[in-house]
This record gives sequence, C-alpha cells and structure tokens, in this order.
Amino acid sequence: MAVTFSDLYAESGLKVLEEFLSGKTYISGDRLTKDDIKVYAAVVADPGSAFPNVSRWYACVSSHLAASFPGKAAGVNFGGKASPVEESQKEAAAADDDDLDLFGDETEEEKKAAEEREAAKKSSSKKKESGKSSVLMDVKPWDDETDMKKLEEAVRSVQMEGLLWGASKLAPVGYGIKKLQIMLTIVDDLVSVDNLIEDHLLTEPANEYIQSCDIVAFNKI
Repeated sequence: MAVTFSDLYAESGLKVLEEFLSGKTYISGDRLTKDDIKVYAAVVADPGSAFPNVSRWYACVSSHLAASFPGKAAGVNFGGKASPVEESQKEAAAADDDDLDLFGDETEEEKKAAEEREAAKKSSSKKKESGKSSVLMDVKPWDDETDMKKLEEAVRSVQMEGLLWGASKLAPVGYGIKKLQIMLTIVDDLVSVDNLIEDHLLTEPANEYIQSCDIVAFNKI
C-alpha cells in the first residue's frame, strides 16, 4: 500500500516520518528500494538526534548511495529560490486566491469543440476574403428576327449562388441586328464565367435565342 509523506523539510513532516520508521530499517520491506531514494531526496539533511529513527535511516541510505557512487563529491548548493517553507506559504496563498483551475487539462469533448470552433472561424474567414469581379458581356442573337426581350429573359433566368445580374442595353451590330450588353457581378470562388456561358447560356433552352457570348471586360472589385 502506498504511503504519502509531505513537508519533509519541516518538523511536522519529519515527525510523521519518525513515527513511520519506528522499528523499521527501510521505507518498504527489508531492502533498499526506490521508495527510500524518493523519500531521501525529499529530506533536506540528516535531522540528527531530534529524530533518531529518521537519522538512522538517513545514514543507512547515505551509506548505500556512497557505495554506488564512490567518486568524491565537492558539494552542491542551490540558490535563487525561496526556502521550502516560504515556497509552501506562497503556494498556499495562491491556492486560496484561485478556487478554479483555469489551466487544467482539456477533456476530449473540449478539444473537439475547440477544433470545431477553429474550423468554423477559418471557413468564415475564407468566405469573407473571397474576391468579386465585375464583368461586361456581349450576348449575340442568331439573326435580326430573334426576340431580344426573350433573349434577355433567358439570360437573366440563369440564377446561382454568387451571381448577380446588373444593368443592360441593346447595341447595334449591323444589318439590323442588335446585341445585348449586360453587366454581372460574380463571387470568384463560386462562379466561373466560362462555365456560366458554356453550361447555361449556350445550352437549352437559352440557346434558342443566344448564338454566342463574348466577355468584353473583366475587372476585379
């Protein structure tokens, strides 16, 4: 069964360890184990006669470690940080101020929700950044007998997302034939002018009135 020790740098913690080691040589069982090494690392130094059981155990572990590491140690000191007691007091004060762990590990549900929000933001941003273009198109009839009113109706009947038809007028071509000049605005990512012409304006039923289409001007907005 696991044993928990705390504050081994303080008298209160050493008292607990002192009682635990009464009649024992090691922390776990009758041999030196990793448990002894962990506790040994938490005890700052040999506490001396004030805690005889801890002192005896500390000396025993030290002798084992000395045998494992025969090199002569020059000694190491640690600086730049408050004492363990001061650190403990600071941590306790911080714990009192913060009842919620705002930086705890995310659950799988929270991670998934965050990823979905991020994907939605990217998608929204992409749509906002999509450019638009203004196009002037010439739409020519088959002959001078073509009903230009029906021709324009056929053109404007083509509706799709990202397409907006604008102003139009009839302009003479010659031999009594007129063409329809019409403005349109498109969202570049949604509408291809080539596809608009080939798949919609030059196919049935629009091609009953439309002989050809030409792009006169194409400008980014």
